[in-house]
Amino acid sequence: MIDRYLARTIAVPLIGTLVLASMLFVLDKMLKLFSFVIDAGGPVSIVFQMLANMLPEYFALGIPIGLLLGILLAFRKLATSSELDALRGIGVGFGRMLRVPYFYAVALTLLNLAIVGYIEPWARYRYERLRFDLTSGALGAAIKVGEFNHLGKRMTLRIDGSEKDGTRLRGIFLQVDEKPGSTVAATAEEGRFLSTDDPNTILFRLKKGRLIQQMDKFAAPRSLAFDSYDLPISLPAIDKFRGRGKDEDELTLIEVFKRGYAQRHSEEDRNRAQANTNYRLVEALMMLMLPLLAVALAVPPKRSTSSLGIFVAIVMVVTYHKINQYGEQMGAQGRLDPLLALWGPFILLMVLIGWMYHVVAHRPGGQPIGALEYFFAKAGKMVKGLLKRRDKGADPK
Repeated sequence: MIDRYLARTIAVPLIGTLVLASMLFVLDKMLKLFSFVIDAGGPVSIVFQMLANMLPEYFALGIPIGLLLGILLAFRKLATSSELDALRGIGVGFGRMLRVPYFYAVALTLLNLAIVGYIEPWARYRYERLRFDLTSGALGAAIKVGEFNHLGKRMTLRIDGSEKDGTRLRGIFLQVDEKPGSTVAATAEEGRFLSTDDPNTILFRLKKGRLIQQMDKFAAPRSLAFDSYDLPISLPAIDKFRGRGKDEDELTLIEVFKRGYAQRHSEEDRNRAQANTNYRLVEALMMLMLPLLAVALAVPPKRSTSSLGIFVAIVMVVTYHKINQYGEQMGAQGRLDPLLALWGPFILLMVLIGWMYHVVAHRPGGQPIGALEYFFAKAGKMVKGLLKRRDKGADPK
C-alpha cells in the first residue's frame, strides 16, 4: 500500500519534469534549426528529422533532473503534510521508504546508460549526416528569388520570379563554368528545369533570351539570341559523408572503451576515448545517489515550508555535471588522468550525499543544510522588515 502510494506520488512530478525539460530543449533547438535549414535552402521537414535525433541527448539530460525532482517533491509533500512523521511513527523508516525511489533509480539508470551508451551515439551520427546532406545539397536546395544561388561549384543562377510551384521561372540570369577557360552565360525571360534519361544531367529550357559563350581560344565572346534554347547542365557530384567514429560521442560505450583501453591508437585518441568512457559511466552511476540526495533535502525544518532544499539539490546536480564536463576536457587533453578527473569528484559527491542522508535519517531533527536554512530565514526577515519600513516611509499619512 505504501509502495503504491509512493510510486504514484513520485511518478507525476518525475514525468512532468522530464517532459517539460525535453520540450524546452526542443523548442530552443527548433528555432535555431529552422533558421539553419531555411538559410541552407533545404526542405522544412528535415527540421523534425534533426530534432528526432536530438531527443536522446535531451532525455539523457532530463532523466536525472526528473528523477531528482520526482523523489524530492514526493517526500517534501509527505513531510509538509505530516505524513512522513506518521509513517516513521509506525516504524516505517527511511530505508523502507527508499525501496520505491530506488526502483525508479535503478530502472532509469539502466535506461540512461542505454541512451548514452548506444542510442545517443547513433542518433548524433545521423544528426551530423543530415547536416552534411543539407549543406552539400544532397537533400535538394531551394532557389531563392532575387538572390544569386550557387548550385554546385560551377553554376550560378538568379531569378526575378517563380510561378506554379517553381515550375516556371521568370527573369533568369545563368552562368556555368563548364571547364577551365570556358564560361557560358545566359539571360532569358522565362525557363524551367526538365529531367533527362541521364540522372546526372538536367535540361534547363530557356525562352526569349540571349546566350554568351566565352572561351580562351575565341578572339571575342560568341553571342546568340534565341526564342527557345535547351541548355544541358551536369549536376555536381555530391561528396559522401564520412564514416562514424570521427568524434568519440558517435561511438557506442563498448566501441569507445575499446579505443581507449583495448586498441592501439595515438596517445591523443586514447586520452579522448578514456575521458569519454569514464564521463559516460559517472554520469549514469551518479543517478543511484539521487534518491539519497532527494530525501536529505526534501524535509524542511519543523513548522517551515522552506523550498531551499529544491534549489540546493538542482544546484548540486548541475554543478556536478559541469565539473564532469570540465574533467572530461582535462582528461581528453592529457592534463589530468581521466580516472582522477572524473571518479575523484564522483567519490567526493558520494561521501557528501551519504553524510547528508545520515544526518536527516539518523539524527533526531537533523538538517544537513540547517545553517543555510537559518541564514536564508534571517535574510528573509531582514528583507521583509526593510520593505515594511520603506512602505511606512512612503505612506502620506
